[in-house]
Order: sequence, then C-alpha cells, then structure tokens
Amino acid sequence: MPASLPAIAAAPEAEPGCTLCPRLVAYREEVRAREPGWYNGAVRSFGDADARLLVIGLAPGVTGANRTGRPFTGDYAGDLLYATLTRFGWANGRFDARPDDGLVLTDCMVTNAVRCVPPQNKPVGAEINTCRQFLAARIAALPRLEAIVCLGRISHESTLRALGAKLSAHPFGHAARHEIGGLKLFDSYHCSRYNTNTGRLTTEMFETVFAAVRTELG
Repeated sequence: MPASLPAIAAAPEAEPGCTLCPRLVAYREEVRAREPGWYNGAVRSFGDADARLLVIGLAPGVTGANRTGRPFTGDYAGDLLYATLTRFGWANGRFDARPDDGLVLTDCMVTNAVRCVPPQNKPVGAEINTCRQFLAARIAALPRLEAIVCLGRISHESTLRALGAKLSAHPFGHAARHEIGGLKLFDSYHCSRYNTNTGRLTTEMFETVFAAVRTELG
C-alpha cells in the first residue's frame, strides 16, 4: 500500500454470516429458504494477497457469487471479466464458473464494494456506506497495490470515499484514469449482461481498460 494512504484497522473481509445490513440479511435468508444449497453469505475477495491490481465490482449477483461464493462466478459478468484477466496475464487455468474450477489469479484480486447480494442488484446508500469498512480494509491490506479498476459508478464512488478522495475531483467515466494517494485508478462500465447486450459496453471497450492497466504495471 502506498505510504500516503492511511492504514485501516478493520478486517478486510466480512464474515459469511455478517448481520450489519438488515435488508440484505433478510434477502439473503429469503434466497436461502428457496436455495439452501447455495452459498448465501457475504462473499470474500478472490485472488492474490500480494496483488498489484485490485478489481472492484458492485455486489454479488443472486445466481452468481451469492450462489457460488466466489466473486463474478456463476453469471455472465464473470465470463467477460475472467476472460479479459486471462488475456492480459492476470488469470491462469480454466474458468468454469464454479469455485473449484482451478482458476488462479496472479498479481490480481477481485472483490466487491458490497459483499452481500442486494435485491434487484441495487444496494442502498446505507448498505454501501456500511460495507465500505471492508473495502477500505481490503485496499489497505494489499501491500504492493498499485492499480484499481472500478467496475461501474457505485464501485468508483465508494472506492473514492474509502481512499478519502473528493468525488468532484475524480468524475466517473469509462476508460477514465485517476491518481489518488499514489494509486492509479481506472474506470470501466460494469461488465453486466445488460450493459453488453445494450452495447453500452463492448468486449473491445472493456479490454481497452485492462490493456491500459497492463501498460502501467508492465
């Protein structure tokens, strides 16, 4: 972690049974009643604990990470993300959309701004704020961190707040690049099926962001 960023005393991961956000707990339990074999908990970060790159999404998808227990695993967003990470050398092995597929991240970690699945994929402000303690701690716990990719505006804004930066000084925009406390921050539209189906985000647009990161990190 760059010396200019403050150390955070909180834990970098929420416990699977975290109860800090009542609405998210209630939804998690509602899904558990229907699908008792799913993970149905706060999803831990995935990847290299010595990573220079951190990719931050929004929250677990109900049939994705909430089902499998691994970020971006089990829904379309993971197909595009992990294919892109593989192309640029941050992922190795076969991505089979399940946590035991053998996929390994190298010099990269993937996490979410909110660790529990929200109804309709939409966390409210209080939930984003409450979960930020884990995001801030996750950033602080990566000793060699140099770059962050934020997937979507909510991820971007929560990351800025975790870093103590002003939102007005670092506006979100696809392929935008910011410097904050010694870290390089890159923005991308979220790699959701909705964004790709509507053409808001193409594979080429997504890869352009990670190509820029690879150029920065070498």
